Amino acid sequence: MPKFIRGYLYAILAHVGFVVLWQLAVTIGQVPSYILPGPIETAMALAEPSYNWFRHIWVTAAEIFGGYAIATLVGIALAVLFVWIPPLNAALMPLLVTLNMVPKVAMAPLFIIWFSYGIVPNMLIAFTICFFPIVLTTHRGLMEVEPDLINLVRSLKGNRWQIFSKIQLPGALPFVFSGMKVAAVLAVAGAVVGEFIASDSGLGYFLLIQQNALNTSAMMMALILITGLGVLLYGLVALLEYIFVSRKGMSA
Repeated sequence: MPKFIRGYLYAILAHVGFVVLWQLAVTIGQVPSYILPGPIETAMALAEPSYNWFRHIWVTAAEIFGGYAIATLVGIALAVLFVWIPPLNAALMPLLVTLNMVPKVAMAPLFIIWFSYGIVPNMLIAFTICFFPIVLTTHRGLMEVEPDLINLVRSLKGNRWQIFSKIQLPGALPFVFSGMKVAAVLAVAGAVVGEFIASDSGLGYFLLIQQNALNTSAMMMALILITGLGVLLYGLVALLEYIFVSRKGMSA
């Protein structure tokens, strides 16, 4: 059995074991459901039609994946420009570091004023949280490429695009995907926290509503669905990393 398949099997077994322990703890400890519902009772919340799960999942997924996709595209493009134009890096990188210090959640009220309620403000919060790690790791990866390889391509009359596409980008991919995986985790937190402040729909908003109603099983289900969206995004990035980095490394 391939090593990576064994790794996934171990991960699945760990998750199943966690659910079993959760149910045993609730049953043996006779924990009241309003404090901690078991996994069976939590799963039953999905059958409640009045919760309108699909709408809330769709809104949160759009915020997470939309903000993440924009941050990835803009972040990688800006990192490339920083490498190609060093004065731009010297001017803007300190500014980006300063802007990254601004608490992203504190920007939510401004986003509401500028864009009103809806998907856009929370997508922007996810974007602002994801953007900096992607820029930083991509820039570092592009700068870490062996100078001798770049000089070799230049000696063969290679142009800037050939140096980038054949040497710099392939060499930087491990750094790029590391930043993308960190950003995938941050995107979920950004979108959901934004929904706490500036939303009238989404799983984060739903979580707050159910908290006021002391509906713990629905809250747990919302948390599981939020986690599922994060796992899906992280898994997609890990799959791309396997295709473009790990598998090519093994074949080489």
